[in-house]
Amino acid sequence: MLTHIPNVLTKEKLQAALSIIARNPFVDGRQSAGKMAKQVKHNMELSADAGELSKLNNIVMGSLVQNPLYRSAAIPQRIATPYYARYTEGMEYGDHVDDPVMGAGTLYRSDVSVTVFLSDPHSYEGGELVINTSFGEREVKLPAGDAVLYPSSSVHRVSRVTSGERIVAVTWIQSLIRDAEKRALLHDLNQAREYLLENAPGEPSTVQVNTSYINLFRIWAEV
Repeated sequence: MLTHIPNVLTKEKLQAALSIIARNPFVDGRQSAGKMAKQVKHNMELSADAGELSKLNNIVMGSLVQNPLYRSAAIPQRIATPYYARYTEGMEYGDHVDDPVMGAGTLYRSDVSVTVFLSDPHSYEGGELVINTSFGEREVKLPAGDAVLYPSSSVHRVSRVTSGERIVAVTWIQSLIRDAEKRALLHDLNQAREYLLENAPGEPSTVQVNTSYINLFRIWAEV
């Protein structure tokens, strides 16, 4: 399931994040890549030693984790510290699958990948996130401040940037619901549940949908 989350970052928070990124150093993105990914990865990443990284994470990740659509779609248990990638002319990231287990010290399983777009899509050419799905390839290039969630098991790539600069934040989630199809069903059911709780509280159908959501969550959750 691909989920578009609009307006993760307000204009003010987006500008604050971009200002921090602009004044901090980048390093070769292959430093964080696995053996296979090193062969197809060609980008730059904000240095882990960047002095304002904690402030940047508070802005970007703080906004993401508070977003109700994100919480409904990802059903997060653990979320990774993000990396911030920059693609300039000629850079790309070829077909790859994200590592199944990540982290140093405390490990986590990557169930859901998230890309938060930080650059205006009109400011660069190319750079689409291309995700292989059961319905074929999907190209994703969203407005600055929007995010997309997709299964970490998906083969995906970033098309070559032919002009301009593409900046994104990328992170991964271990979900309480490991199975992607079950997670998608719960997300759809929760959207109906939230609507009914808001518009028809106390109705028998609302109680029934709410109870079904809660008990399915109880059956499928891994804690």
